[in-house]
Amino acid sequence: MVPADSNGFLQYDMLEALHMDVMMSDVDSWRRDPESFLRQRSLNAASSLQDKEVFVLIVDGFLIFNHRALNDLFDKRYFLEIPYEVCKTRRRFKVEHKQTNKKASCFTSSRSYTPLDPPGYFDGHVWPMYLKNRQAMESVASGIVFLDGLKPKEELLAAVYKDVYQEMERLKC
Repeated sequence: MVPADSNGFLQYDMLEALHMDVMMSDVDSWRRDPESFLRQRSLNAASSLQDKEVFVLIVDGFLIFNHRALNDLFDKRYFLEIPYEVCKTRRRFKVEHKQTNKKASCFTSSRSYTPLDPPGYFDGHVWPMYLKNRQAMESVASGIVFLDGLKPKEELLAAVYKDVYQEMERLKC
């Protein structure tokens, strides 16, 4: 159950609101047998021409590094960061986009917030919780590569791809 604050707003920005036990179970299942994990979900592993296969699992989430047991399983950690004003603008755009149902070419997102953010919610809850969770994350997790979310996505993808590829090559040895 997602806890509510004194104003009745659901508090999704805390570990207690998330199904971390389910995520841990899924990650554990994948680690034991990645091929079986994929088959059970009607997914196919990318075929490899190499002698030794290396499976890569990408875990995405805004609090994954705050969960110590999950964080301990990661070989690589990437955190995409953007400044306050950019974050607020993007979140506001998502809310306005949902309210007006308009399409935009400058920034698109499939993400929507239900219920919509009430006035002051970003400054009064979302950003303070981000700062609190980030501070906790930095005290728990090490080896995080902080990525500048203002850079072009192609540049970010290339940097992460290169790093992951190098790790895969190291694991094949």
